[in-house]
Amino acid sequence: MLVVGAGPTGLLLAAELQRRGVPTLLIDARAQALHWDRATVIHALSLELFEALGLEEAFLAAGCRQRRLLIHAEGRRLGEVDLAGSGSRYGFNLGLSEEVTESILTGHLERHGGSVQRSCRLQGLQPHDGGVTATIACGEQEQTVEARWLVGCDGLRSTTRELSGIGFEGHAIPRAWAVFDAVVEGWADTYEANAAYLDTSPLILTALPGQRWRVYMRPATEQSDLVSEATAALRRYLPSARFHDVENPSRFHCHTRVASVFRAGPVFVAGDAAHVCSPAKGHGLNCGLQDAANLAWKLALVHHGVAGPALLDSYEQERRPVAEQVTRSSDAADQAQLLERSGERAARDRVIAAMLADPASRAQEAVAEAELNVNYAGSAITAGSEKPPLGAGQRLPTTIALPPGAGAAHLHQLTHRRGHTLLLLAGPEADPEALAELRAQLKEADTAASRLVEAVESIRLEESSGLGLGPLTLLAVRPDGFIGLRADTDHREALGQYRQLVLGR
Repeated sequence: MLVVGAGPTGLLLAAELQRRGVPTLLIDARAQALHWDRATVIHALSLELFEALGLEEAFLAAGCRQRRLLIHAEGRRLGEVDLAGSGSRYGFNLGLSEEVTESILTGHLERHGGSVQRSCRLQGLQPHDGGVTATIACGEQEQTVEARWLVGCDGLRSTTRELSGIGFEGHAIPRAWAVFDAVVEGWADTYEANAAYLDTSPLILTALPGQRWRVYMRPATEQSDLVSEATAALRRYLPSARFHDVENPSRFHCHTRVASVFRAGPVFVAGDAAHVCSPAKGHGLNCGLQDAANLAWKLALVHHGVAGPALLDSYEQERRPVAEQVTRSSDAADQAQLLERSGERAARDRVIAAMLADPASRAQEAVAEAELNVNYAGSAITAGSEKPPLGAGQRLPTTIALPPGAGAAHLHQLTHRRGHTLLLLAGPEADPEALAELRAQLKEADTAASRLVEAVESIRLEESSGLGLGPLTLLAVRPDGFIGLRADTDHREALGQYRQLVLGR
C-alpha cells in the first residue's frame, strides 16, 4: 500500500492501515514536518474518532476548547451558538494548530510500526491489473514501487490526481485570505470561543492555547498591513483592542473544488487532493480525517481477502456527497462574508440574527458545526431502518448512557474499531431468554472464514423510549463508528443480507 502525502489525512490513513495489518509506505515531498500550518479547528466528529483510537487525551491536553461561536456585524453581536447542544459528548471545537495535530498522528503511526519517508516525490504511476507501479524520486535517487493501491493525500496540487487524470471541478475564490497568530490585548469575553466579525473587512478569531488567537481575515489589498487592518476591524467592537506577539503572518488563496471521482482503478484521492473549500467554516482538515477513517477499514478488509473489491466503490459513494455538501456550505459562508451593498448586508444580518434567536435553528447550526449531520443513509452498504437516532447510515451517538455494570459509561464505548461490532439492544419489556438465545445465534452466524464481526454485545436499556427501539434491536456498527445495519425483527436474516452487501459474497 502506498500513501502519498503526510498531512493529517495521510498520517491517519497510514496509521489505520498499519493498525489493521496492511503494510503501508507513506511518502512526503517535504524534507521535514512543517513547523506551522494554518488550519486550527478540530470538530466534535473528529474528536469522537480520536477517542475511538485512544488519542483523545493527547488532543485535549494539547488544544483549547472552543465552546461558543460569537457572530457580529455592523458593530453589534447578532447572536451566538453554544456547541454543547451539538449532540456529541464533545460539546466544543478544539483549537489546535495543524502541525500539533500532525505530530500526534505521527506518534500514532510510529506506535503501529509505520513512519514517514521524507524528501520523496511521486514522479509517475502506471495502473495495471495487479495494482499500480509508482515511480518515486527520493533526493537524487529514483525507485520503482509496486503497490496494490495508491492513495493520494497530497493536497490541492495533487500529483496523484493529475497523473491519474482525475478532474478537479470548481473555482478559485477571487478574494485572498490572510492569517496570523497573536494575543489580543483588551479582550473582554471568553477565551473558549470563536468570534466572527462580518464587516466589509471580515475578521475571524479562533481560540488557541495560552489565550492566543489565530486571526483569519480578508485583506482589502495585496499591500495592506495585515495587523493594522485587523486592528481597525476589531476596534469597532473593542475600542481598546491591540494585537501583539504577532507570529506567522501570511496571505493565501483558496479554492472550492471537488474531484470528479475519488477512485480511478487502484488509485484513490482523499483530503485536499479530493476536495478543497474556503476556511470560512473550518471543515477542510476534518473532512480529510473522515475520508481516512472511511477508507482504511475497507481497504483492510479487501487486503485480507475478507471482502471483495466492490466494497471499495462505497468510499466515493459515501464521501463525495459529504465533500459536495461541505464545499457548498463553505462557499455560501464565504460569499455571505463579502457582500458589498449595504442593503444586502442588512438583509443578511437580519437572517442571521433571526436564526440565532431561534432555539431549533441554533441547535441545527451546532449539529452542522460538529459535523454530526454526516449521514451515509442510502449507501450501497447500509441496510435496514433509517429511523433516527439509531438508523442505518447514521453515526452511533456518543451521548447514550448505559446502566451501571454495563461495562462502559456510554454505548459507543462498547464498539471495537478494528472490525464491526454487533449491538443487541433490549428494551425493558424484552424476554431475557430470547435476548441470550439471539446473542448466541449471532455469534455463531459469524464464525465463517470471512469474519466481519469483531464482537457481539447485548445491553438491556432500562429507558429506551426516546430511541425508537423495538423489543430487540440489532445494530451493526462499522469500524468508523457509523451504523451499517439496523434490524428490529428477523435479526439473523438481516445480518446475513448485510454481510453480503459488505463482503460481496
